[in-house]
Amino acid sequence: MSEAEQATASAPEAAAAILDALNATDSNGTEVLNATAKFVATPEGTALAYGSLVFMALLPIFFGALRSVNCSKSKNAADMPETITSRDAARFPIIASCTLFGLYLFFKVFSQEYINLLLSVYFFALGVLALSHTMSPLMSAVFPASIPNKQYQLLFTQGSGESKEEIVNYEFDTKNLVCLVISSVVGVWYLLKKHWIANNLFGLAFALNGVELLHLNNVSTGCILLGGLFVYDVFWVFGTNVMVTVAKSFEAPIKLVFPQDLLERGLEASNFAMLGLGDIVIPGIFIALLLRFDVSLNKNSRTYFYSSFLAYIFGLGLTIFVMHTFKHAQPALLYLVPACVGFPVIVALLKGELTEMFRYEESSPEEEGAKEDSESEKKDQ
Repeated sequence: MSEAEQATASAPEAAAAILDALNATDSNGTEVLNATAKFVATPEGTALAYGSLVFMALLPIFFGALRSVNCSKSKNAADMPETITSRDAARFPIIASCTLFGLYLFFKVFSQEYINLLLSVYFFALGVLALSHTMSPLMSAVFPASIPNKQYQLLFTQGSGESKEEIVNYEFDTKNLVCLVISSVVGVWYLLKKHWIANNLFGLAFALNGVELLHLNNVSTGCILLGGLFVYDVFWVFGTNVMVTVAKSFEAPIKLVFPQDLLERGLEASNFAMLGLGDIVIPGIFIALLLRFDVSLNKNSRTYFYSSFLAYIFGLGLTIFVMHTFKHAQPALLYLVPACVGFPVIVALLKGELTEMFRYEESSPEEEGAKEDSESEKKDQ
């Protein structure tokens, strides 16, 4: 996630924590979008809450996908995406399951209060960086030209002379500092108040950065990842109580929330409908891949992006409908995965481009660099 990405190890491990909150539950007992509400809300309040969640879920997918196109062409090492290969995709559900069960055991053995204190500090730091990166393009557009935009460099080295080794080499400017200050204010607000608006600002930043910077290398990898997580979500929601136990204990901005009693209590409302970030990021990175495939066709058309985007809206709406009809917890990926994969495949079949879609391959930044170096050497010769 640019700055936020630097704080993570690799794509599968980075997103595993997000996936563990696919069915997150607030500490007050209000369940997520994927579960039956434990209180009676007015029809107006329910419609406003779920409509707002759907709208908020679409924002990071749409803008994250657009930014992923520019990100894939970036020459800046700090902005280069993390590429998920088919091997990563196959291991991802296993990593996520181990992480989820490990957290379950952790909460059973250790005090929930101290664990959440550590998590709050960790997500404070990560959230400030993610929100700062999210705000950077907007800040570049509105930053006054009269204020000098000075360049800075943060450099840590180890050793001396020829054995000197760079540990941290980060370049930034005045605009980045302003973004960092604003993000830090939001972070302190979240730490002190745990207000739902601050939670959502961090959650949206995490989701947008995830969609922008986690890249699938091809459509087959996307199908492997979504298929594996389809099984993961269904098993941990329907098969055990592990997901719910962890979600009830886990306090972090890894979900979007919106109060169903906002009309009655205003900003102090507390009965939340919720949506885990995993239900946004995982389909989102597949939708972003299809947008980059559209761009590669050079047809000035975004057919596959819009078909998958509409499929996501359909799948999320179906999740809400089934949940309220049957009054039972529903894993959102159960509906999102078939919709987001099925709709574009049907479109590709109708257009006769299915083979071309599955042959599309995205190179990692390292491979692109090696390819450019090779071409440059050939020209020199």
